[in-house]
Amino acid sequence: MKNAPDWFMYFIGFWTIVLLTGMSIGGFFMFRKFMKVLPKGDGKSKLDWQNHWVDLSRSLWTDDSKAMLETLVSPVPAPFRDIARHSIAARIGQIAIESGADKVTNEHCIEGYILATPKRDYKSLKVFLDKNEIDYTSYKHLLQ
Repeated sequence: MKNAPDWFMYFIGFWTIVLLTGMSIGGFFMFRKFMKVLPKGDGKSKLDWQNHWVDLSRSLWTDDSKAMLETLVSPVPAPFRDIARHSIAARIGQIAIESGADKVTNEHCIEGYILATPKRDYKSLKVFLDKNEIDYTSYKHLLQ
């Protein structure tokens, strides 16, 4: 390509970098999803357990607790909100069932939200809870 203008070579180089970066980011998220589907020592994957807890707790959810769940997942970017809603609902359902509750309460929602949130996001979690005036003082020990 001796006759190609310099700008065209830069254009090709730029798009090569953009495409490789995009494929790398996509591959990273696909690998994370693949790791969730692999069976653990008990024969069930993390995704299987999430589905199990969501199915078991489906009848325990009230309109109030569903609204609280929607409030809690609101800061999650829209493309990831469904996945976050499912994993948080699974954790909330697990807590409600293991405590023997007859319905999911706001307290279950707050505790499950904290436990389902990765530790690296605790700072923004606290800011969000404070901003929405959600009392989490009885769960501060979980944020350590």
